[in-house]
Amino acid sequence: MSAVIKACRIGRLKGIEPVLVIASTPEASGIKKALELGMLEKDVLVIDPKDFKDRNDFGLAIIKACQERKVDFLGQYGWLCLTPSNVIQQYQGKMVNQHPGPLDIGRPDFGGKGMYGQRVHAARLLFVRRANRDFWTEATAQRVAVEFDRGAVLKAIQVPILKDDTVESLQARVLPFEHEAQIQVLEDFANNDVKETVRDVPLVKPEEYQILEECKKEAIKMYPKG
Repeated sequence: MSAVIKACRIGRLKGIEPVLVIASTPEASGIKKALELGMLEKDVLVIDPKDFKDRNDFGLAIIKACQERKVDFLGQYGWLCLTPSNVIQQYQGKMVNQHPGPLDIGRPDFGGKGMYGQRVHAARLLFVRRANRDFWTEATAQRVAVEFDRGAVLKAIQVPILKDDTVESLQARVLPFEHEAQIQVLEDFANNDVKETVRDVPLVKPEEYQILEECKKEAIKMYPKG
């Protein structure tokens, strides 16, 4: 979110104006960052799913806040909760999500429920070292879907995994590329040049499915808070 707002402020994202920041919890660090970047307090909101009787009402609150500010595009940057289907329907084709690892839509990959933050980097590190191949990861921008990380990939920037990498060092090195992927996708939307990408070769081989699941479970245990 901060990187996108800065890109708008310096004129890289021409014709794009940030008008609303929504956090799903009052503890989100993005709230302070948004205010420091000049967003008005009335346009930095906390809409907590726990405050609503169901997901539909949660979604209606998001839609109302967006419509009041004439929002026509949504980006999910550090947004951890599952987006209500009515929001996705309202902004069909006009929503993107940030993911810190490689995805392979329709096949086993490093996304899905529980796969966010350091867990993704941990799972990827564990996997490539056990599979002993593809010593790289990816910063990904994708469409938003009703299931976690199932939307089509729009941009993926490959980042090498180094021999002495830790989860923390990999996360720090990937983060700027996560920002860049999101900014590039916004440029694509602004220029009507959006392309969905599909892997020719599966990210994970069938004989590695069990390794992948074990790595993801281990990563969640390693980083219980994400």
